[in-house]
Amino acid sequence: MRLLFSFFWVVLLAACAAPKFTVDDGRKVNEELLGHIKTYGAGERALRPAIVRSAELHDDQCDTQWELPFSVASSDDWSEDDKVAWVRALGVDERLTVVAASPRSPLQLGDKMQEIEGYHRESAEKMLLELVDRRDAGKPFNVKLATGKTHRIEPVKVCRGYTRLAPPNSPKSQDYHWLMAVHPIEVAQAELTEDEALWTVLWTQGVSEEGGARMKTYHYGTKVVGTLYNLFTIASGIKGAAMAADAAISAAQSAATGMATEILKKQLIDQATAAAAARMREEVVGAARKLTQQQVIGAMQAAAANRGSLTGVAWVASTVFEQADAWAFNRLEKLKTDPLASFSLHQKLIEKGFVSNSMVLDPDRLMALSKLAESKGRGEDVVAVLQGIKPEEIQFALADMPVASASAGFSYEDAADNPSGSQLFARGLVDGMLNMPVASAQTK
Repeated sequence: MRLLFSFFWVVLLAACAAPKFTVDDGRKVNEELLGHIKTYGAGERALRPAIVRSAELHDDQCDTQWELPFSVASSDDWSEDDKVAWVRALGVDERLTVVAASPRSPLQLGDKMQEIEGYHRESAEKMLLELVDRRDAGKPFNVKLATGKTHRIEPVKVCRGYTRLAPPNSPKSQDYHWLMAVHPIEVAQAELTEDEALWTVLWTQGVSEEGGARMKTYHYGTKVVGTLYNLFTIASGIKGAAMAADAAISAAQSAATGMATEILKKQLIDQATAAAAARMREEVVGAARKLTQQQVIGAMQAAAANRGSLTGVAWVASTVFEQADAWAFNRLEKLKTDPLASFSLHQKLIEKGFVSNSMVLDPDRLMALSKLAESKGRGEDVVAVLQGIKPEEIQFALADMPVASASAGFSYEDAADNPSGSQLFARGLVDGMLNMPVASAQTK
């Protein structure tokens, strides 16, 4: 009897000592957040294989970095209700959980990490930082899963410029930096094809390659050692990164209210975006219905206004968007992938009314990219993708309109026109995160 009692006591102690992870208990959660988490996961599943595919370029003309063949998320530090939303949407709990994987990844969707090369901590942030270190070393390492299985992970070398989605709690966040581009979640709502996902990745790398020198000179003092930045490069859904994205938007809005010109600019952007989205909702029934020229013009004006609203390092990045388009177009061809994915993604986004992102081409970019396609014998194909509307017709119709173009010449002297460096996010989300630690990262 004593032996039996001892056995049950040991079992009870073991059960109490085991970590408790969130499960879906059926409670009511924030439905908007739930939807954004689902879209975030769908976007990651499209982008991660494209990131790995870009490694096939073996481009000796670009600066490089290391990436992983999978992406992870964690609900650690989120509220109890939001943790349930993560479980319900993607099966993610407090542990590092795989939410996307390329075909070459030994880890699969839903896998949960227990150890990284023998390293284990209860803190998801510490585990993420260990994963960052292993990735950036560029050497194979072992990951032990909660199931007890161990897999060998090999980082892949790609051109510099992380492609990341905005956190689900701050879905409209966007930033363009020589180290990383953060795309608003609405880009993923276009249900990216393989070619369109690859275009998004290569375009992000093109911004870094074509604009890196300008951006680094504009703000040369930044050190690439930010703890929160490192976390974001692995999991933009981590709570610290999500809070930073939210704070960056608030900072941008606060800065805009400081000057009347900025208020007018924001109003113009909001009006153009709302008008374009309203037209899409009211007049477009499914992708089969053809957009009118006026609808296209409204959407592209909103895209131009979005580009013109960028500040800080992203403002510098915006001056090379055309060059990034060409960089990505040419490399899609090298990978034997259809470069017209750039136009199809543009078209899909405006059909859905999602125009506050860099994947919708503004008039200047559309003309430059269509001329490049025409030089390669693809001019008629471009018109077909654009549902018969010719880029030059759009350019002509926009000629006398005040928001027809958002491009501006670049000058380092123009830095005075941008927010001062006294505010943490004055130069953008990525730049701000480079100077932000996280409390739990102070000790290994």
